[in-house]
Amino acid sequence: MHFSVLLMLGICLVPAELKPAKEYLGSPFLQRSFEEARKIVDDAYKYSREESLRRVRRDVVSPHDALRLLKQPRGDTRSAVRSADYMAQTIRLVQEKVHHVHKRSLNATDLLKPEDLQKLAEITGCAARVKAPQCVTTPNLIKYRTITSVCNNLKNPRLGASNTPFTRWLPAEYDDGISEPKGWNRTRKFNNFLLPLVRQVSNNILSTGDAGISNDTVYSHMVTLFGQWNDHDLTFTPFSPSIRSFSNGVNCDESCEHTEPCIPIPLPPGDSRLSFSQCIPAFRSAPACGTGYSALNFGGETNRREQVNALTAFLDLSQVYGSEDKLALTLRNLTDDGGLLRVNTEFRDNGRELLPFHSLQVQMCATRKRVTNDTNAREIPCFIAGDARVDENIGLTSLHTLFLREHNRLARALKRINPHWDSETLYQEARKIMGAYTQLFVFRDYLPHIVGTNAMRRQLGRYPGYNPAVDPSISNVFATAAYRFAHLAVQPIMFRLDTNFRDHPQFPSVPLFKAFFTPWRIAFEGGIDPLLRGLFGSPAKLNTQDHMMVTALRDKLFQFVQHISLDLGSLNMQRARDHGIPGYNAWRRFCGLSQPKNQEELGRVLNNNNLARKLLELYGTPDNIDVWLGGVAEPFAEGGRVGPLFACLIATQFQRIRQGDRLWYENPGVFTPQQRAALSRVTLSSIICQNTGIQSVTRDVFSVTSARNRLTACTAAPRLNLDAWRERRCGLGNCFPLNEADVLNGVQRQDLQGNEVIEDLQDDGVVEDLEANEVTDDLRLNGVTDDVQGNEVYISLYLTVLLSDHYFPSN
Repeated sequence: MHFSVLLMLGICLVPAELKPAKEYLGSPFLQRSFEEARKIVDDAYKYSREESLRRVRRDVVSPHDALRLLKQPRGDTRSAVRSADYMAQTIRLVQEKVHHVHKRSLNATDLLKPEDLQKLAEITGCAARVKAPQCVTTPNLIKYRTITSVCNNLKNPRLGASNTPFTRWLPAEYDDGISEPKGWNRTRKFNNFLLPLVRQVSNNILSTGDAGISNDTVYSHMVTLFGQWNDHDLTFTPFSPSIRSFSNGVNCDESCEHTEPCIPIPLPPGDSRLSFSQCIPAFRSAPACGTGYSALNFGGETNRREQVNALTAFLDLSQVYGSEDKLALTLRNLTDDGGLLRVNTEFRDNGRELLPFHSLQVQMCATRKRVTNDTNAREIPCFIAGDARVDENIGLTSLHTLFLREHNRLARALKRINPHWDSETLYQEARKIMGAYTQLFVFRDYLPHIVGTNAMRRQLGRYPGYNPAVDPSISNVFATAAYRFAHLAVQPIMFRLDTNFRDHPQFPSVPLFKAFFTPWRIAFEGGIDPLLRGLFGSPAKLNTQDHMMVTALRDKLFQFVQHISLDLGSLNMQRARDHGIPGYNAWRRFCGLSQPKNQEELGRVLNNNNLARKLLELYGTPDNIDVWLGGVAEPFAEGGRVGPLFACLIATQFQRIRQGDRLWYENPGVFTPQQRAALSRVTLSSIICQNTGIQSVTRDVFSVTSARNRLTACTAAPRLNLDAWRERRCGLGNCFPLNEADVLNGVQRQDLQGNEVIEDLQDDGVVEDLEANEVTDDLRLNGVTDDVQGNEVYISLYLTVLLSDHYFPSN
């Protein structure tokens, strides 16, 4: 009815090519709009790629170039973003043309039939982004994760998968209610006050001299870097691939104009950088298909802009293995039958493996000559890993290297005890163990140090079991605010220590701003051992309310050359506004915490009346405080390193990740009880000892060395006992690989009638019901099979289990 009324009102003004037709999308108007939009997007992408390569070749990569290149969508993520841009620009062009005819604002989608919108979604590629995959055809689905985490949830296969939108725990707040970032319109007030410039907030609240910082007396610098490492397993928000505005061609690097996808950070009066520019260039996060100005959800409903998470939502070490199938294959050594990951063929670290080089000769990491002032220094390419940010700093690179080595160590050890396993089985079993490692390390060893005792007890205690109704997707507030707390625990130095845990005499500690994109420091300067000693043998920076962010992150981020550098604090707040994240008090309400209304109440929450005064001088009301800043300003929760708000948000996210993961290591059937017991003994210290030349470690690498956490010999560190993974001999016969026909013959020898099959499936963790019909219904509903006719169901399901095990005893 709404469509008909609008059409009747405007039909006299609509040109012939806008009038209804049987094949509306086939009309010249809409077809031309799509083709024009596609050309605009493709030309902008091409220009941006060529401009980036030109700068790299001329050795003029600026800090904002570095950040933009780091956050570029790749592979399937790039395809997803391109589809969203095609859709958004087509709708924009339609709207502009309709507005030109009607001389007033009119929603373009009101003049498009639902079938036209659906067809437009299909040709732009957006429809494919919401299409449910067929899980029944996915091999080894019961036993192993897919790389993309599609089909982890059998009822809702895209939950937690890569290249899906972040979830929202509270509705987005945009300037225009749909897409414009908060503060985009400098005259718009929130709660009767203008939002302050994020750079002004950074100058007034975050700025601190490095000389005044305090060391954490409880936790090591490993807490900081492991937090970044873990974040790179869970969140990656790609920027738009274009550095040029789609609507007017403005280059975001050269202009301070607010035009999509540019979101510059204005510099306030008196800022020390004003002599260089009026703003810090920045780029909007790429939109998800059918959100924002597209103003439709494949059905004509308005929809606020959402952002894409390029990674899986699960603790699966996607930063090691990748979140896309093509990348995962690229990272594997497919010339060997041992299930190994690919390693560097040019360099070793005292005989140990290093990450492989990236095949693309992009000179992002060609920083050695500039940093060392040695024009004859040899440059090397960037390393490649499952996450594109592997080279961001050398501490992070050292952790990537450590876990690469552990995968290969496990694969070799598994092959020794199971020589009949093929390469795929070795890879998947090693990857599965590695996934259990990270789940253990994060929940048992890391999170208690962060969220504190109360949040652990309330939300992250005993494992409650898998719940397919729980959405594990990463929330927007977690990605853009809460899990960025560790930026204030970063030391201005990347420590490198010798065997006596003193500053390395040959390769001394490095200022942090000289440790960005420097893989050559690992190849030529002592490898990863000094860096790992520096992480667990040195304290973290203590986040205090008067010394928040070090200079390297606020004024020297990615400062390779004499260009204006980035400000991580400003970027964090600008990113949250770009994503429409609600303010501080909205999130305290979400967590059941008090919502301060004035300086006195805010002073009590922060335990600092002076800080409360400074914040309200900027924001006017606690409601408007950027949630990242409000969260990091709170005093620590008991036993943790974040305040009550971030303890709640972080614990809530990990609670949902654990409960919503069908393949969580504690879920019955994922590992045997013997395997879980063996896994429980392993620590990050164990991994360090078995994959480096380090001879002594602390038991808890997240805590500083103390009388309760002494350095102990690596020979005393617990090791993973792989005997629980040894595949036993099959009676007097031999075990041999099976094809599907072999399995079918084997199934015919099994009792497929009733409880014996059901009990087998229950033991394998497929089902929990013991009644035949309930099993059938459950498995049908979970997408394992659509065949619900008697024995055929059991044959189909039994095949699923057997094929996932690969081997069957001969008679």
